[in-house]
Amino acid sequence: MEQLKSRIEAVLFVTAKVLQIKDIAEILGEEPEVVEEALLELIMDYASRDGALEIDDENGYILQVKEEHLDIVEKLCPVELKPPVLKTLTVIALKEPIRQSLLKDLRGSNAYEHVAELLEKGLISRHKDKNGRSFNIKTTPKFAEYFKLKGDVRALVKTLNIDKGVKDDLEDERQAGKSVVKGVKDELEDGQHEE
Repeated sequence: MEQLKSRIEAVLFVTAKVLQIKDIAEILGEEPEVVEEALLELIMDYASRDGALEIDDENGYILQVKEEHLDIVEKLCPVELKPPVLKTLTVIALKEPIRQSLLKDLRGSNAYEHVAELLEKGLISRHKDKNGRSFNIKTTPKFAEYFKLKGDVRALVKTLNIDKGVKDDLEDERQAGKSVVKGVKDELEDGQHEE
């Protein structure tokens, strides 16, 4: 079991992304049940250590730095986002919590790829809504820490200096016939968001 735990640890370290048990089992050529048992032991091992690393199991399994040490990560590995992904993140922050279906309406079908990237970087979280039909998306503490925000949404737009770019994108979509966007554009201009 100890050797399997070490091999799982190596997989989580090298991939540096969220994996499901079946993915880890496939990589290692092991049965999922055996991997799950070893993985649970490994999680307990990390939880009992007073180290900087942990295995998060919220949406799969990933080896990551504990929240109290994220300042070191940000200094050494700052998050770099392409402008379209950054604009999607801005809409999420302005409207959070926002349904993934509405985000898709506002930002187009590429929003799904943007959400996946933002989830991987830990800047947003996604949870099923009450009906289980869509996801609700919101920013994480890592997002606020990274952008040095203290709860003021208008500070986000000012800090990123991309409010015009978001409005431009929303204006383009509105002109393309997406009437739902106008209300969001107006809210962006007013610096307000839904409660």
